[in-house]
Amino acid sequence: MRKTISLPEYVKKRNGKPLGASGSMTNMLSRSLGANSFENFWRYWNPIWGYYLSRNIMKPLCKLVPVWLATILTFATSGVLHDMAIALVKWQTVFFFTPWFIVMGLAVLVTAKLNITYANYAWHLRAVINTTIIGTTYALTNTTI
Repeated sequence: MRKTISLPEYVKKRNGKPLGASGSMTNMLSRSLGANSFENFWRYWNPIWGYYLSRNIMKPLCKLVPVWLATILTFATSGVLHDMAIALVKWQTVFFFTPWFIVMGLAVLVTAKLNITYANYAWHLRAVINTTIIGTTYALTNTTI
């Protein structure tokens, strides 16, 4: 039976630095923004949140539904949790992050399916591509006509 990876092990694997180490946040930002694909951006972004989403949402869902659907549902769950946190602060219903995160999940699936990678580009160009994808998904879900 495979041992479940611990949170500190997961963070070090994704971040390159131990949990709470000096420079941990800088590494997370550098690795995620400079990732060679949008799929890898999400592997490096917020490793603590990613650990719990992977362990408690994605993996159990993968036993029930296809991976593509588990991915969308995991992004949707993350969006719902973000919306709930904002709703608690504002004391009003918020439906902002859920649609945006679903579209980002679709972007992950589409770019992975099309094998869109940019490993041969310099870090700053990879960062521009990743932030452009994030901005585009935001614009797709938050436009007013």
